[in-house]
Amino acid sequence: MASSRGRLRRTKNEINMVPFIDVMLVLLIIFMVTAPLISPSQIELPTVGQASAAPKGYVQVVIDKDDQIQVRQGNASRDGRAATLRDLGEQVRSVQSVVSPTETSQVPVVITADKSIRYETVIKVMDTLRRTGIERVGLSVQTGG
Repeated sequence: MASSRGRLRRTKNEINMVPFIDVMLVLLIIFMVTAPLISPSQIELPTVGQASAAPKGYVQVVIDKDDQIQVRQGNASRDGRAATLRDLGEQVRSVQSVVSPTETSQVPVVITADKSIRYETVIKVMDTLRRTGIERVGLSVQTGG
């Protein structure tokens, strides 16, 4: 009798996997049913309209593929003043005063950037111009054809 008592007190060392499998199957069914109902998110980007006429005088900030910044007076001159982010505001203000000595705040600034540069570089230039107090900032884009 002593040997039968030892067998009854022995615990089972196995994990019962049936409840775990049941829960996993229920979750799988829930995901399979709800997955087709969830539509993937799509971003609708704004469209760019073409301006009726180009501004008479503007300042062009050119960012080339090597992240070099130049400040130019419109499209008239191909050579511009080299600038860094620190002195960009001063450079733009000085060119604005050349374009329109009476209304420097009304002279628009157009950022022309190479398509291979990082988006962050353009945003830094825009932010620097805004912090300097230049409000009329635009982006130059190439219309596809």
